[in-house]
Amino acid sequence: MKDEQKDILRIRVISTFFVVLALAVFKPFGLEAWRWQAYIHLLIIFILGILVCLLTDVVMNFFIRKPRSMADINKTPNLPDINYFIRRNLYYQIINTVLESLMICLYRHYLLSDRVEGNQLSWSNFLETLLIIAFCSFAIGLYWRFKFRSKYLASELEETRMLNEQLKNMQPKPSPVVQQPETVTLTGTTNESVTLQISDLLYIEAVGNYVKVYQNKDGKVHSDLLRATSKQMENDLDNYPMIVRCHRAFLVNLEQVEQIISHSGTMQLLIKHSHETIPVSRSNMAGLKKAIKDK
Repeated sequence: MKDEQKDILRIRVISTFFVVLALAVFKPFGLEAWRWQAYIHLLIIFILGILVCLLTDVVMNFFIRKPRSMADINKTPNLPDINYFIRRNLYYQIINTVLESLMICLYRHYLLSDRVEGNQLSWSNFLETLLIIAFCSFAIGLYWRFKFRSKYLASELEETRMLNEQLKNMQPKPSPVVQQPETVTLTGTTNESVTLQISDLLYIEAVGNYVKVYQNKDGKVHSDLLRATSKQMENDLDNYPMIVRCHRAFLVNLEQVEQIISHSGTMQLLIKHSHETIPVSRSNMAGLKKAIKDK
C-alpha cells in the first residue's frame, strides 16, 4: 500500500511540475511583469498545486469507493479493473482542474495583483485560468493514460500467459492405472435428469427457467435441457472444484478449457471440442483466477 501511495505522489508531483513548466514558458497572468521574481511565484504555485492534488485525492477517496470486487483483487496478484481506474482518473481530473484553477485565481488576486491590475478575482479570470489548466490537464491526462494502458496491457498478456500455463498443468493426465470414470446425475424440478461422466462435462448455460448441460460424447458436443437454475446446478456440483462459475449464466469445467483469451480487461474461455467461447464476468474474474492458481 505504501508503494502505491508513493507512485501516486510521484505522478502528482510530475503532473504538477509540467503544469508549472507550461506556465513558466508562456507566462500567463502577467507573470512576465515580475521578471526573475516570477520563478519564485511559480515555485510557490508548484507547492500549492501538490497540496491541491493531495486534497483532491482525499475528496476522491471520500466520495468514490472502490468496487467490492477490488477488495479481493488487491489481496491477490490479479490485475485491477482498468475501467474503474480510467473512470476514477477522469473524475480526478475534473475535480482537480476546478480546484487548481480556484487556487491560482486566489493566488493571482492576493499575490500577483500588485503589478498586474487585471489579476483581481473575477469570473472572467476564473474562466481564463480554468481553460489554461484544463488544457494542461488534458494533455497530461493523455500522456498518463497511454503510459499506464500500455503497462496494463503488457501485464495482462503476461498474466494470461501464466494462467494458460497453469491451465495446461491442471489438465487430466493419462494414467497407466485404469480408473472407473466418476459419474454424476443432474436433476431438475421435473422428472428429467442427465447422467454423465464429470470429466466429459464441458459447461452449463442458464436459459430462462432452464439450463443446458453440454458434454462431450465420442468427440462430439451433446446438450441436454433441464428445468432448473444454474444456482441449483452449482450446488449439485459443489464437490467438484474444477467446476466454477465464470458468469451469471455459465458454469464451466476448467479441465475442458482449452485456452484463456484476455483483452483490455475482458476475458473469455475457449472450450475444447465445441470451440465455443464463454465470457467471464468481472465479478467472477478474481474467483476464476484463484481457482486456476489453487488447482
